[in-house]
Amino acid sequence: MPNFLEHANKIKSELIADRRFLHMIPEIGNDLPQTTSFVMQKLAEIGLEPKEICKSGVTATIGGKNKGKVFLLRADMDALPMKEDSGLEFSSTNSYAHTCGHDIHTAMLLGAAKILKHYEDELKGTVKLMFQPSEENMEGASAMVKAGILENPKVDAAMALHVFPGDMHVGMMYWGAGPVLASSDLFRITVSGKGGHGAIPQNTVDPINAAAHVHIALQEILAREINPQEPVVITVGSFNSGNAFNIIPEAAVMTGSIRAFSKEVRELAKKRLTEIAVHTAQAFRAECRVEYISGIASTVNDEHLAIELKEYISEISNQLIPFPKQMGSEDFAVIADSVPSVFFGIGAGGNDPQYHSGSSHNPKVVFNEEVLSLGAAVLSCSAYRWLKNNQ
Repeated sequence: MPNFLEHANKIKSELIADRRFLHMIPEIGNDLPQTTSFVMQKLAEIGLEPKEICKSGVTATIGGKNKGKVFLLRADMDALPMKEDSGLEFSSTNSYAHTCGHDIHTAMLLGAAKILKHYEDELKGTVKLMFQPSEENMEGASAMVKAGILENPKVDAAMALHVFPGDMHVGMMYWGAGPVLASSDLFRITVSGKGGHGAIPQNTVDPINAAAHVHIALQEILAREINPQEPVVITVGSFNSGNAFNIIPEAAVMTGSIRAFSKEVRELAKKRLTEIAVHTAQAFRAECRVEYISGIASTVNDEHLAIELKEYISEISNQLIPFPKQMGSEDFAVIADSVPSVFFGIGAGGNDPQYHSGSSHNPKVVFNEEVLSLGAAVLSCSAYRWLKNNQ
């Protein structure tokens, strides 16, 4: 049996170099020309034949000589539209930043690909690599599924890792079965009234007043309509209307999100948000339109697969911690909704104060690069062992 961690440590300097190059050239959404080119070049260098199946969505396969099943390993590649303030020597060279660690995810999967290519003749099936764009705006996984990432060859199971800084030291891993991350539904509420002079409000229908009551009324969904043992969050993140001191505007617009774990709660919250918004606005003589801009299901780990992979991973990392349910969302949920999948967390923090300077999506966040070889080992070991034991 290969020693995956030992092999990963041998290529540690290459993993660090790959990560630092990616860190300096962050790109966002599905517009990742430099990142995509780099990934395809690295895959070609180890003898693979990468394909860009949708804009900035790259895949390649390893093995398949012995037929067998197909195990997918996924890494997201996009960054965030924010300035970096980490002070690192290899900081971003543009106005974007890898403050969620996707550069590390990409480097780890490149490392796992190199390791698995080395043992290709021993693989009892096929490993399919998925380098995806647009995770941050929840569009990349869907685009790659639409482009056929789960077919030809057909995927039987899938896995993804996500780094966590701070108190999650290198060597620690989150694992769990069932829902681990929440669904996310982005909404826009437009309350329309009748504008006019602020001195004669009786001749108007004030959309700000109506929208303010809508905002307050939405909290009753959490307080009185959802089982208090069911986690759910409704957040209004923006409220915009008007631009003058003495004019009542024509409309007010709110945007926000609903997050939940169960499908039933998710649908109930969306239904009641629409009903409450529309009827509350009507009570103030205003009209209301509710639009759901995008939605992603909760990320659910397949129980059987999670338990099986835990056994393999425990041989590499003995600090497996139950995955604390988080209200954040991940578009890996699209994959998990289609094939048995697992989404595990991996520690990229440490005792050094620099790893506590900021959380993910913070301009000051610093991730511990020691996680790179561990992550590459976990990914390659999981794929190798699963294929061997599921012929």
